[in-house]
Amino acid sequence: MLRLLGSPRQLCDGMTRRDLLHIGGLGLYGLTAERAASLAAESLASSGELRGFGKAKRCIMLFLFGAAPQHETFDPKPDAPVEIQGEMKAVTSALAGVPLCEGLPLTAQVADRLTIVRSMTHPYPLHCVAYALSGMPTYTTDLETKPRDPAHWPYFGSIADYHWSQSAPRSEAGEWTPRHIGLPWVFNSQVDDLGVLAGPYGAFLGQQFDPVWAKFEGKSTRVAPKVRHEQPKEYSDPYSAIDSDCRFTFDGAGRFAEHVSLDRFNLRRELLGQFDSARRTADTVAERSYSSNQGRALSLLTSSKIRDALDVSREAPNLRDRYGQTLFGQSCLAARRLVEAGSQFVSVFWDAYGTYFGGAWDTHQNHYPRLKQYLLPGFDAAYSALILDLEQRGLLEETLVLCLSEHGRTPQIDSKPVGAARHHWSQVYSVALAGGGTHRGAAIGHSDRIGGTVADTPISPKDIHATTFHLLGINPDSVIHDQQNRPFPIAGDGQVRHELIA
Repeated sequence: MLRLLGSPRQLCDGMTRRDLLHIGGLGLYGLTAERAASLAAESLASSGELRGFGKAKRCIMLFLFGAAPQHETFDPKPDAPVEIQGEMKAVTSALAGVPLCEGLPLTAQVADRLTIVRSMTHPYPLHCVAYALSGMPTYTTDLETKPRDPAHWPYFGSIADYHWSQSAPRSEAGEWTPRHIGLPWVFNSQVDDLGVLAGPYGAFLGQQFDPVWAKFEGKSTRVAPKVRHEQPKEYSDPYSAIDSDCRFTFDGAGRFAEHVSLDRFNLRRELLGQFDSARRTADTVAERSYSSNQGRALSLLTSSKIRDALDVSREAPNLRDRYGQTLFGQSCLAARRLVEAGSQFVSVFWDAYGTYFGGAWDTHQNHYPRLKQYLLPGFDAAYSALILDLEQRGLLEETLVLCLSEHGRTPQIDSKPVGAARHHWSQVYSVALAGGGTHRGAAIGHSDRIGGTVADTPISPKDIHATTFHLLGINPDSVIHDQQNRPFPIAGDGQVRHELIA
């Protein structure tokens, strides 16, 4: 089914009388007319006056689905009681006065390149990927399993892609490098007990602004610790370890079917061109969208540039080992290769594998076995290697690297389950940024003494989106319109956080 694009109009320099009439529809989404007017009143010129505007030329977004515990990552509490601090201790880092969890020794060594935010907060201690990755102001759990529900707002990576498509439309001729790519597969598509989840999609902008999803092909070589003790089977999980012969392709579009020769493919393309010429008088938005998708598929099939970028086997074995022979590690390496090849927004998800319930970083059971044996080692190797690799190649200064999650985990450890547990918690959690105009070596905000609430400088996911847009040279106060011509502020109620910008 074809999806129509939203209107390309952006409200960057004030509002017209007609625009004010459209605002009434925002009340349905939790935004008042006054708030929308306030957002729209700040012009692109004022955005451009702030430091860092347009400093980042590209973005790599890493998402730890589940979500990651602040205590065992970026905000350990060495002076807290044992039921708060837990089994894992703090270690000093390269950023003076900012300890990290002992499970991240390599990340601690690159902390002086990072901007660590320890005061993230929002109202929803739920699996709310779509809320965390879009401007939508409210959330309900039923939306999480409905990725195409019309209530969704576009993923902020999709909005960046849409902006770039409007400012510099891509020619259909020649090789094409996708601006917006998702790794290692369609989000949450590799579970037995639940379908694809909401979050990283174009929503009313149209499916052509979804990420171009890669597909992982390879064998896992290690069984991951169980996420639940009642789990009926164990899973050999590629996030735990993979065979070095692994590779990434584009699902359904990255290579020819085995039975289709190059001559036969060219014949099909010529025939398709004849059909296209017969319908060119039908100049509708849907037709343009269809032609764009055709061009994308054809370019992916014929482009050696993008296939080469996905081919991590071209890298030296020692570099691949530094990233880690895990799915997350090799996905981070592929992300670096893709931005080097010209992609502008690459999303890497560490999502659930095998079983959704309690999967990935959602440690309602086996908290410490999963952290120690599986989650922290894989993340530590990949994340630290990505930061150093980008820096050594001269790419970090203009590449914004975001490490995000949908919430944090409870300050009080639940000792009842075997292996202990921390449960959902959104009052305070941590994220990390690097490169692309962010501070090199900074810790922003504080949690209280037990890591349970924000002590100062509360920052929301929407603030991260607004700051990302600003660093990418996109006015964060822009408004996009849906199919009913209703205006949506691209960063919701988020504000550019000057504290994060160098």
